[in-house]
Amino acid sequence: MALSRRHFLLGSSSALMLSACSSPLLTVDSAPGYDYVLTAQPHPIELIPGTTTPAWCFNQAYPMEPLRAKQGQPVRILFRNRLAEPTTIHWHGLRIPIQMDGVPFLSQPPVAPGSDFLYEFTPPDAGTFWFHPHVNSLQQLGRGLVGALIVEEADAVAFDQDITLLLKNWHLTEDGEFAPFTSPRNAARMGTPGNWETVNGAVKPTIEVPCGARVRLRFLNVDNTVMYTLAAAGVNATVIAIDGNPVAKPFLLEPHKIGPGMRLDVAINTPKEAGKTVKIRNGKGKLFFDLVSFVTAGQPNPNPTLTIPTLPLNPIKEVNLSKAEELNFVFEWEGAITPAAKNGKTQHQFWTINRRAWQGMSAQSIPEPVANLKLGGHYVFNLRNVTPHAHPIHLHGYTWKVLESNKREITPYHTDTVLLEKNERVKVAFVADNPGRWMYHCHVIEHMKTGLMGYIRVA
Repeated sequence: MALSRRHFLLGSSSALMLSACSSPLLTVDSAPGYDYVLTAQPHPIELIPGTTTPAWCFNQAYPMEPLRAKQGQPVRILFRNRLAEPTTIHWHGLRIPIQMDGVPFLSQPPVAPGSDFLYEFTPPDAGTFWFHPHVNSLQQLGRGLVGALIVEEADAVAFDQDITLLLKNWHLTEDGEFAPFTSPRNAARMGTPGNWETVNGAVKPTIEVPCGARVRLRFLNVDNTVMYTLAAAGVNATVIAIDGNPVAKPFLLEPHKIGPGMRLDVAINTPKEAGKTVKIRNGKGKLFFDLVSFVTAGQPNPNPTLTIPTLPLNPIKEVNLSKAEELNFVFEWEGAITPAAKNGKTQHQFWTINRRAWQGMSAQSIPEPVANLKLGGHYVFNLRNVTPHAHPIHLHGYTWKVLESNKREITPYHTDTVLLEKNERVKVAFVADNPGRWMYHCHVIEHMKTGLMGYIRVA
């Protein structure tokens, strides 16, 4: 049987991911009328050698093969919830209709256990994106319900190899069981880090790459809490995209921090001889440690291609700064007073947006938005972090243009998630051209769950 282009891409993706992780991967399900069938269900995996971890996975694998779509072309994904609790899928970074955004009650009803939901959308932007639930997020993301979505450029950009790399620290005991994902003490600070650092489910994996090849590395921070600081060793690495958005002028990778939810696309030219190693390292404090290695294999390439391509920019509307309305958002620590219900059960709230902590919501109770925007309006958000901890701030359904910071020199770029360092002020701009109620939150999941979340209404 002849292979379709989509089946060929899936096969290529499997080969890449298998080289990064020793656990077997299943082929992404398909069915007539759908591009993909995506199933969430419990599935045991081996993370610590010789142990079994009771993970929750998409399509019975961690990591599962990346889903692949084409810029400007519709994709239909049948989602099947086979967990014992409700869930949804949020397509992180995609500018798609609100009905497809995957926030329970705000954009869709939760998908009940045993039920299905059809996600269908046309991605306007090419790049590296990911997906995850927005229900019981600490548990569902912490147990492994994360995956990559790669949107290919409308006009193909040539690389010899394209490798997707999911960065995640798991919360594990010595026998592979799950340790607690949070504690109040840590939630009020920087969050609860895991203790088992993996790339595609493996510790410090080594991945084979061709000699003298042009390779695209797609790093996705799918962790609940941990920040990564990426640096290259043994090669000049070039940043070609940030958070799914190509940069206008690619630049050399210096230590670059990505918080939870954030992504970084890096291009490298591999050595032309076999047996050479290139490393990507992760900074912890002032020290850097090996994270993932790439070793050249196969026949030497005496004439490697040295030019790194510049990716075509995504079609994001330019903001008219002269007429843009400015809004201020202060991200703040609320303090040590813990609200309690009449039954005495505590509800920890440590973080606020403009002095408001997220109270939760249900089908019968939707809080007021933190801002109301006019459809088609031009806006500048002044984001101010007055806490001693970093916060990756994410707005659903939109891409910001980052303009300036009081802490670092900014070359304007586009992103869906801005990492605010302690006491940092960042100015971002965008056109409110996507109607709906859009979640707006810190992507450190413990911060989100203890107050640092709201939503913005565009109408």
